[in-house]
Amino acid sequence: MKIRIDKAKCVGNARCAAVAPELFPLDDEGYISVAEIEVPAGMEELARRGARACPERIIVIEDSSAVAPETKRTL
Repeated sequence: MKIRIDKAKCVGNARCAAVAPELFPLDDEGYISVAEIEVPAGMEELARRGARACPERIIVIEDSSAVAPETKRTL
């Protein structure tokens, strides 16, 4: 799982860091300091909660473990 963040739109509410400071590091001014985070195993739910906490909705979760629906085959 990977987190992508549009840093330019961060307004410094720090709600993501309040939920999971180990996943959402802030700079000295209180803004998110990274644009991409690889989520360690076992911290997926914290990542989702941090993303949901962002009022600007600038945090996107990319879940590579999600399985795409099967496609129909025509013979």
